[in-house]
Amino acid sequence: MNKRLTGRIVRSISGFYDVQTERGLVTCRARGILRKAGSSPLTGDLAEISLEGNRGMVERILPRKNSFVRPAVANVDALVVFAANVNPVTEPFLIDRVAAIAGDQGVAVYLCVNKCDLDPAVDLVRIYEHAGFPVIRTSAETGDGVDRLAQLLRGKLTAFTGNSGVGKSSVLNRLCPQLHLATGEVSEKLGRGRHTTRHVELYALGEDTYVADTPGFSSFDTDQMEVILKENLQYAFPDFGNYLGKCRFDDCTHRQEPECAVRAAVEAGEIEKTRYDSYLRLYEKASQVKLWELK
Repeated sequence: MNKRLTGRIVRSISGFYDVQTERGLVTCRARGILRKAGSSPLTGDLAEISLEGNRGMVERILPRKNSFVRPAVANVDALVVFAANVNPVTEPFLIDRVAAIAGDQGVAVYLCVNKCDLDPAVDLVRIYEHAGFPVIRTSAETGDGVDRLAQLLRGKLTAFTGNSGVGKSSVLNRLCPQLHLATGEVSEKLGRGRHTTRHVELYALGEDTYVADTPGFSSFDTDQMEVILKENLQYAFPDFGNYLGKCRFDDCTHRQEPECAVRAAVEAGEIEKTRYDSYLRLYEKASQVKLWELK
């Protein structure tokens, strides 16, 4: 008779799933019925597995509190979005799209601005502090700011995400030096990094503290991310919150309608223009999606 265990998936790669259980790490395959049912296992999932000898099989995924397509991870308490203002320079839209996807699911977002030994990213920090996000300046090279980041991570399951080359794995090596994660060089000519992280893996940084390192992405990859319903998009921008419900029209989309409180706040400098520009881009993208495509 197969023994049943419950554990957390800590690594997903090429159809194999490493599940941390009370009996240690078990490498599993997954029942085909899970994929057919639309619940393919993700790193971070709590799963019920069957064990026969040294072979494991993921039988059931326990209910998730959240899940994401990119990064492909589940049950996170917060997303840490990494950015930099030098080699490569992070486009604010990349940050805003990830932050909106997280906000749509009620997941906290922290912004980690790395490589601050090379460029302090004054404007980037100002934009996101003004928008209400916790912002941490770090340098994987010098270690500056890493202790503060560690404090924010304590007791949580967080996922590191961001564009390639900004130093997610390098900062994780600073947080836990024994990991010795591979890091990549950034192309001076192209201004972007190589994908040194090829899969999503969960690392334990202490009691009840886990970090998922995820593959980096570029601006071209944002089309693979989730699309938020246009009706819900305004609520995924927390810096819009004080102005919602104050527009002339109850169904205001905050684009061209007269007496829009959100647009007035942008014009007054109370909402950052880059944030509003990202909202318009995401609204246009969401408007092109048919409801049946999301099912």
